[in-house]
Amino acid sequence: MTILQQLVKRTVDGERRAIARLMTLIENDHADAAAMLSELFQFTGKGHIVGVTGAPGCGKSTLVCEIAKQIRSTGKSVGIIAVDPTSPYTGGALLGDRTRMRDLANDPLVFVRSMASRGSLGGLASKTSDLVNVLDAAGFDVIIIETVGAGQSEVDIA
Repeated sequence: MTILQQLVKRTVDGERRAIARLMTLIENDHADAAAMLSELFQFTGKGHIVGVTGAPGCGKSTLVCEIAKQIRSTGKSVGIIAVDPTSPYTGGALLGDRTRMRDLANDPLVFVRSMASRGSLGGLASKTSDLVNVLDAAGFDVIIIETVGAGQSEVDIA
């Protein structure tokens, strides 16, 4: 079994470090990203996906945090993809929603990933759906996508 196949297996087994590593490889267009996603595909289709969008500063992160707490109170696991503006210096997520969701930080059944929009329009990043598939394959019951602050023309989440 190759190292990448092991990474996929560990992701499906729900190992947090493997999930994070695989997401990073996919976001950074690793040469084997398509192959890894193809291997994961057979494990997807079970997670319930919810999108949250709104104007900058309207409280999306606060709402997502509270929704996640309510879902966790039912015993279900939650994966969160939070799309943030892109830093002009690092190319990474500028705001880092993980810091605004501290209440969820110690819950082993919550996984929060910030990602930079990297210039994509519509409120999402180009790799958002791929990262959702990673969380789905990892077994998260509910996957919440929070868009970058959006206006009237960004309609990827409606």
